[in-house]
Amino acid sequence: MPNSETRERTASVSPPVSPPGELAIRPAVQADMRAVRALDGRITGLDKPDYWREMYRRYGGQDGRYFLVAEGEGKSIAGFVIGEIRAWEFGSPPSGWVFAIGVDPDGRLNKVGTKLFADICRLLKAAGVETVRTMLGRDDELNMTFFRSQGMMGGPFIQLEKDLS
Repeated sequence: MPNSETRERTASVSPPVSPPGELAIRPAVQADMRAVRALDGRITGLDKPDYWREMYRRYGGQDGRYFLVAEGEGKSIAGFVIGEIRAWEFGSPPSGWVFAIGVDPDGRLNKVGTKLFADICRLLKAAGVETVRTMLGRDDELNMTFFRSQGMMGGPFIQLEKDLS
């Protein structure tokens, strides 16, 4: 398994996932984490330094795991998406899972999320995945609307939970 220096070096020379232009989608590098954390803080109202440190450690530059950023003009981070390939849970064939996506609120309706989602789907498909999934709260209207606009709909699995408090 590559160490963090190798991951950083590999990620920093990785070509963009999308062609450069007004918005380039590329693998995240360690230097992006401050901007990603700040963007997430704007979206959620929470500062989560440990969470973002762990997300980069687990998903930055790892096979079968994807941490992409959308880089706008001036090299600013306009958004991010994180996902991975998960295999065979509860009889499901390997599938892609998108579990984090964030777009600068000032840049919404500019197709940033659409481009991020399209590129992570393209990478998942290239890795042999035929289905992509996500999970969100049923009252999360913003993300529900976004993912439905990307062609996602209810799948064959039902999420169950138990309160442990």
